[in-house]
Amino acid sequence: MASRLVVVQPNQAAFFHSSLSSDFNGCRLTHSVQFKRNVVQPKGALHVTASSAKKILIMGGTRFIGIFLSSLSMRDIRGKAPIAQQLPGESEADFADFSSKILHLKGDRQDFDFVKSSLSAEGYDVVYDINGREAVEVEPILDALPKLEQYIYCSSAGVYLKSDLLPHCEADAVDPKSRHKGKLDTESLLQTRGVNWTALRPVYIYGPLNYNPVEEWFFHRLKAGRPIPIPGSGIQITSLGHVKDLADAFVNVLGNEAASGQVFNITGEKYVTFDGLARACAKAGGFPEPEIIHYNPKEYDFGKKKPFPFRDQHFFASIEKAKKELGWTPKFDLVEGLTDSYSLDFGKGTFRKAADFETDDIILGKTLATV
Repeated sequence: MASRLVVVQPNQAAFFHSSLSSDFNGCRLTHSVQFKRNVVQPKGALHVTASSAKKILIMGGTRFIGIFLSSLSMRDIRGKAPIAQQLPGESEADFADFSSKILHLKGDRQDFDFVKSSLSAEGYDVVYDINGREAVEVEPILDALPKLEQYIYCSSAGVYLKSDLLPHCEADAVDPKSRHKGKLDTESLLQTRGVNWTALRPVYIYGPLNYNPVEEWFFHRLKAGRPIPIPGSGIQITSLGHVKDLADAFVNVLGNEAASGQVFNITGEKYVTFDGLARACAKAGGFPEPEIIHYNPKEYDFGKKKPFPFRDQHFFASIEKAKKELGWTPKFDLVEGLTDSYSLDFGKGTFRKAADFETDDIILGKTLATV
């Protein structure tokens, strides 16, 4: 799996180590470029000054979450392949200023020799790991950085064991057989290696540039004026968190003693039903009240196609621990956040995946035949 390394040294210099492809055949380090920034001081955080500037590595900082994390915490650092990508709502002047300050290094996160040699040569104080999925991908980083001060990891609320008691809390049982087992193993690795670590567990993430078909799935159907097929009764409860709120949480735990060795759920303040999400997306995009069609997934054969972008179950998590111990609260309510996503992305005609209504037509065809 190819990934990017975005390296930041606050107050002094920024280094961009970009891993663009899996055909890396040599190590090539970038040189530094100078810029100034205001140091972010999260509530409850350790004081960071120019004399104690931290050199920060962002793994996977160039696609979705990391772009907003970099923009929020260091302002002049963000990227995607190509790394010089203009953020939604960013002015031409700001983008031109940013893009003049970046350099690339091609490579692959799973080329462990490359990772070790690159990181050992530079040395970093803090690692933000946004796209790590397996513990084996993290070990070379820890080996290369024996003096690492903090490892901040993007985990997932998908590690929790399915339960009748909700919302999920950080102390709840986890599922060692979950499809997010690798993230759970990584949390365990960080704990056993004795590093100062923090893991954030988002539920569903949405916002501009989202490459997962979350809000985009609904927007495509609303724009086409099509009914929205939702499995079951539509009253399944879930929660979504805006990418900018998640980025804010990542900044909050930097240097924060209260976050040491802890996991935190990060999502929106309120929960929502599947039907309610369809209506919220319609409101955010200025569409009329949507027609919702409910169906029983067990009555259909969709092959390998995924007819709905969410787990067909209740799935939501409490953020009380993050609010209490970090002083963090989400800034976006659901409709505001969806409006932000729509106005800066889909509403401008940009999206990650083209509309695909094949499974919808299967559902609607059978529904109409039954009627």
